[in-house]
Amino acid sequence: MTAELVRGQNHTLPQTRLEIRVSAGTPVVAGATLGDERGTVRGIEWIAHPGSPQLPGLEVSQQAAADHRLAVDLEALPAGAHRVTVLLALPVGAGGPVRFGAVPAPFVAVTGLDGTEIATFTLTDLDAESAVSALELYRRQDAWKVRAVGQGYAGGLAEMLADQGVRDPAALAGTIQEAVTRALARSVAPPPPRTPEGDRVRHATGSADHRPTAPPPAPEPPEPLTDPALTGPAHTTQPHTTQPHTAPGPAAAGASAAGPSTGGPINYAHPRRQHAAPPSPPPAAPPAQPGQPAQPVAGDATGWSMDERLYNQIWGMFEDLARAVAAYRSAVDFAESRMDQELDRALSDPRNRIGGAGDRAREAARAKRDELASRAREALDRDLAQLAAEAAVVEPALPAAYAGWGNPVWHAHRIPMEIPMALRIGDLHLPERTDLRIPLLVRLPLERGMWVDSGRTGSEAAALMDTDGLRRLAMETAVAHAARLLAVYPPGEFAVHVIDPAGSAAGPLAPLVEAGVLAGPPAAGPGGVASVLAHLTRRVDLVQMAVRARAADSLPPDLDTGEQLLVVNDFPHGFDDRAVTQLRYLADEGPAVGVHLLMVADREEASAYGPVLDPLWRSLLRITPVADSHLADPWVGHAWTYEPLTIPPGSRVLEQVLAAVAAARRAAGR
Repeated sequence: MTAELVRGQNHTLPQTRLEIRVSAGTPVVAGATLGDERGTVRGIEWIAHPGSPQLPGLEVSQQAAADHRLAVDLEALPAGAHRVTVLLALPVGAGGPVRFGAVPAPFVAVTGLDGTEIATFTLTDLDAESAVSALELYRRQDAWKVRAVGQGYAGGLAEMLADQGVRDPAALAGTIQEAVTRALARSVAPPPPRTPEGDRVRHATGSADHRPTAPPPAPEPPEPLTDPALTGPAHTTQPHTTQPHTAPGPAAAGASAAGPSTGGPINYAHPRRQHAAPPSPPPAAPPAQPGQPAQPVAGDATGWSMDERLYNQIWGMFEDLARAVAAYRSAVDFAESRMDQELDRALSDPRNRIGGAGDRAREAARAKRDELASRAREALDRDLAQLAAEAAVVEPALPAAYAGWGNPVWHAHRIPMEIPMALRIGDLHLPERTDLRIPLLVRLPLERGMWVDSGRTGSEAAALMDTDGLRRLAMETAVAHAARLLAVYPPGEFAVHVIDPAGSAAGPLAPLVEAGVLAGPPAAGPGGVASVLAHLTRRVDLVQMAVRARAADSLPPDLDTGEQLLVVNDFPHGFDDRAVTQLRYLADEGPAVGVHLLMVADREEASAYGPVLDPLWRSLLRITPVADSHLADPWVGHAWTYEPLTIPPGSRVLEQVLAAVAAARRAAGR
């Protein structure tokens, strides 16, 4: 039976290998300190935080997140450690809340490795505090217990660390927040909205003891209608509710502003989104044989449409793979740690150092390590096989917006009358099985711009390419992304502008120019750069003022209220200080009113222009024209290898798609 603790109450722990699960209504930073018999933290080597997430017997997340899982093995803690204190703090400078009183009360659960809850604690009565000691695990005689603490600190992380006895707490707090900021810059988009039945409906996997499970999510606040900030993991995510997805975007604004008699605010809600409860997913196929996993089905998640079911299913596969690999890696680390401890105990006796006793102890410890690692690998292989079977079923069923360029669905694609929920911008995989690819989907309308990194320092593949070839490939990648966006928006509701200061991207831009789908010729030279930036900055200013004043009918009749994408090549060459400032403004303020950036530049080269560009880079999602391991998931923070979408050799799919866009525009009179 689960013990529901109140502040100050304790409960005996029946086992020593545990998970501590945190659910919050906003991204929080999670960490833990170790204390001796007097509760003293002996040094920074006894503190686990996002910048140093692992200690013997303890592992925390590497980034801020609305949900966390902390792994604890009490038997593997360093000698002299008698207490584990779990700490939570709000990230600084992420644009989120600055006090716990402004968010739902965090919920903390201590569970076994099978997900069974042992004790729970809801941290209520917090107000001005921005950091809190949530609970502590402590040893009394030969037994471990958990105590609900709930001690808040208005002075934030530094004050809380000082109360733990940490030396120079302000410096350590700064280090932790910097680690969180770095993780935010490389994080993928947040998970999809949750549904009444849970994040997704999964088929039975036969043996359930090896699949990571999670308790039902705590109630969450509504998703903001327009939130241009993209927070990160783990940070990573503003929680969603069971309300229908209301995607912000100027496509709806155009309809609102077109009528002279509206007189109200611009409506960024999706004009055709249903507001009824989502239908249940299709029933699972029966197992091929009794006791065997059910056959996977495309669209086995909840949603209002098949596209939304597939979207949620892909995110479920993403999370399943992240957690399955995390469980495997944790089990292997535990096996190694246990072997080291057994060897230390055996060889600490001088009698075992003589003769064959020491060799036998080593062989026994290694055999046990190999057995544990083998069992963990078997469990992982079962999960991977099920996910691979699911991927094989899901991939052919994807709509064009979710599909790769090689999917036949593109050959029958028609320009839609309604924007899809998301767009695929690449694939992700982990080294445990590189052929199991998870589509990387970003929500539409875009909540965050993109930076296509053309530098040679990002990965081994990039280092082997010549500079000119890599830059051309980066621009071709940007053109392909622009084409995909044009192809999934209704005619006239998405415009693409291009800035090419030196005219060096004429070759990669040729498909867009020849198809006649650009808003104007690529801008070159200082005059062209200034003209395009002034036009888009004016659009952002006018729409923002109309939204604030609730005066949609006051917008100029010549203002294009459709969404705008600005593709910038070879940044920051050709940009003066004013142009850089305008780009930063568009990156920060543009997504909320339908103006998005797609930058093509070398991150390392841009850094030479000083720290003024750092906020711009951090506000964008970095992708690469070649495979690179730089993205983190929002659950456990794995480093995922990003694979860009490639057009099959000899294929004319890009030209066919752009021709369809041009034809749809002509038919619509746009």
